Amino acid sequence: MSAWCISRYFLGSTVSITEARRFVTTFLKGWPNVATAELIVSELATNAIRHSASGRFGGRFLVTIRGDAGRLWIAVLDEGGPGRPQIFPEYPDLEGGRGLRIVSEAASEWGVLGDHRGRTVWASLDDAAVDPNPANHSNAYRQGR
Repeated sequence: MSAWCISRYFLGSTVSITEARRFVTTFLKGWPNVATAELIVSELATNAIRHSASGRFGGRFLVTIRGDAGRLWIAVLDEGGPGRPQIFPEYPDLEGGRGLRIVSEAASEWGVLGDHRGRTVWASLDDAAVDPNPANHSNAYRQGR
């Protein structure tokens, strides 16, 4: 089994969150954990736009999906910012602040790499029925649908 990886840049706007979700769901179409992967990329992309320089005019973020030996790895690389991504105490009355908590509960593990110049926030899913052969993945993505 060989590992595979696919990445795509998105503009740092809220519209791009939907596009990032579509990128993940189209590429992973038919996989058992596609809904969890979609949720994770949605939360990570939202955080990149809200809390990093990726959300400024002209900003962007990179979504990477990697599969290897029964593990799916999803990552969002942002353009950095002053704060470090972290899980905050849960406050039921607050509108935001739940993104990384959701990711931590959905993923097998998660983490942060990088610093104020750019960070990769990643999450992995174990036993995700990861087909290591990209030739078996959805043709819809490769055909640009």
